[in-house]
Amino acid sequence: MLYHGSFQALARGNPAFDWTLEAWETLTHEVRHHVEWKARVPDLEALDRAAEANFARQDGQPFDPAFYRDGVPLGDDRYQVDDDVFLEFRLPEPPLSLRFRWESTDYDAEIPAELSLPAYLTVTGVARTALPGDLVLVLQRKGGWLRLFQRPAIDSRVVPAKPVLT
Repeated sequence: MLYHGSFQALARGNPAFDWTLEAWETLTHEVRHHVEWKARVPDLEALDRAAEANFARQDGQPFDPAFYRDGVPLGDDRYQVDDDVFLEFRLPEPPLSLRFRWESTDYDAEIPAELSLPAYLTVTGVARTALPGDLVLVLQRKGGWLRLFQRPAIDSRVVPAKPVLT
């Protein structure tokens, strides 16, 4: 059974809202839940938890600092959760700047001096041809197994990036 109230809320004020596409995505998502539940495969459950944590991140609410790893792996420490892409860096300390590659271009992002890890840095100033959501640099502290038991405060900021001129 589908309830149309949430679809109406999404469509309100959005003339481009595609009811057919939204219904298809919802139905296939729910069928996948059923099939994975019967097969005892938790992949979609994990992806749903990642999406919920990403909403919490966007709303400034507490969230699991490693949630993005339950998203869709894109290779090379890159993950996608809904429309957002997360680039993971494991570091001993926050750097002063960070070079990363996005869509065949190298960028430098200036890192705030007082930053603490883990940090979620939403990047501005990058080419956005294939990304409808945020590009987020996730700086995680490199460390041992004791870090598994810690619940650190998460530093979340917006940082500009500039293309590296060669």
